[in-house]
Amino acid sequence: MAPFRILLADDHEVVRAGLRALLEEQTGWEVVAEAADGRDAVDKASKLKPDAVVIDIAMPSLNGLEAVRQIMKAVPDTKVLVLTMYDSDPLIQQVLQAGARGYLLKSDAGRDLVSAIDALRRNKTFFTPKVSQMVLEGYLDKSPREKAAEGEPESLRLTSRQREIVQLLAEGKSSKEVAAVLGLSVKTAETHRANIMRKLDCHSVTELVRYAIRNHIIAA
Repeated sequence: MAPFRILLADDHEVVRAGLRALLEEQTGWEVVAEAADGRDAVDKASKLKPDAVVIDIAMPSLNGLEAVRQIMKAVPDTKVLVLTMYDSDPLIQQVLQAGARGYLLKSDAGRDLVSAIDALRRNKTFFTPKVSQMVLEGYLDKSPREKAAEGEPESLRLTSRQREIVQLLAEGKSSKEVAAVLGLSVKTAETHRANIMRKLDCHSVTELVRYAIRNHIIAA
């Protein structure tokens, strides 16, 4: 039987090492790669097509939520488990909408990580009790119109590319550096930056950083 192949994505090397040790104790499971930021996670998931991805939310270059969206678009058969310290309702809603099959708090990882990955391996879902309650209440069965009526998260006002640029700018990168990371011309990057600042009514990078933290695009 082919091994169950897993990609680990977390910006802390010690966390990845602990997760790898725990997962590779399981017979038939193989950690095929590690990623230290969201952009690398998307690249490796696209190339390696793992059976499962375990990914944190707060990561540099491209946050975990945006990475989940891009991974699900690139390799829709891959099952994603979000492993994070955050459990806010808006973030959970966005993770579910992005297509993650599991959501686990880091504080519960020692006890539940193997069970969570095994659930995904068996084509099931695994959620923390708070997320399970949201599912039971029928959130996933609601129409887009109903979800919007509950209050759309502020960050969803931006396009995927705009969210990427917000993160890079909030991390202190210049328009030239943003252009290099995303393969854009400097002029295009500057145009995106101006449109984003106007759209969010931000008048300084400081305000943009506050927006990014508030919407879990970067960690505080």
